[in-house]
Amino acid sequence: MYYAIMSEDVDHSLPLRAKARPAHLARLEALRDQGRLLVAGPHPALDTPEPGEAGFTGSLVVAEFDSLDDARNWADTDPYVEAGVYRKVTVKPFKAVLP
Repeated sequence: MYYAIMSEDVDHSLPLRAKARPAHLARLEALRDQGRLLVAGPHPALDTPEPGEAGFTGSLVVAEFDSLDDARNWADTDPYVEAGVYRKVTVKPFKAVLP
């Protein structure tokens, strides 16, 4: 089943993101390579794909896991969590309907 992992950044998270980004992306790429990643990306702080120094307000990952507990465990060990990027992480089951 798919699960949506919705994360909210702490204020001024851009330097924290930059430091942990390679490890964060490596985990997402592993999900992709396993055919389990539906979509992933950050929420820009401004209405533009490249918000510059304004940075990001959070992230969304939708991926397949065996259970809600597995999805939560994966989310809890994200390098962005360990680096203090996220203030809050919510994990919910997700039903893909379209496209």
